[in-house]
Amino acid sequence: MFWSLLLVNLIEAFLICVIVAYLFKKPVSKIMQRLVPDDIYSAWTKYITFAIYVVGVSGGTRVWDLEKYINPSGKDNIILELTKDRWILEVYHTVIATLQSVAWMMLVFFLFALIAYVIVRGFEMKKHA
Repeated sequence: MFWSLLLVNLIEAFLICVIVAYLFKKPVSKIMQRLVPDDIYSAWTKYITFAIYVVGVSGGTRVWDLEKYINPSGKDNIILELTKDRWILEVYHTVIATLQSVAWMMLVFFLFALIAYVIVRGFEMKKHA
């Protein structure tokens, strides 16, 4: 039962990352095209997409949190049973954790992109002046 929960969590986190990567593909591409030279902007865009998958799947699966279903815990050394209600809760936790991880990563990316944009604009204004 644990292995099926882990597999479901991995697939679920991956599918959420596919959706998020699709939704942010155009904005990330435009930002990178504006900030990075033409010959390497596509590589940076691919890297950000890869980072979405890595951060989302690793943040969404929470393997350390799933250990409670295979290792005894507490003073009574009880292993929690995977019931229908716990399955629903774990699926919900996976959705939230995946989105939260990707949201933090994208926030950091957009903050650095904003700083880089201001610097690029400053250099452009200096050239025209």
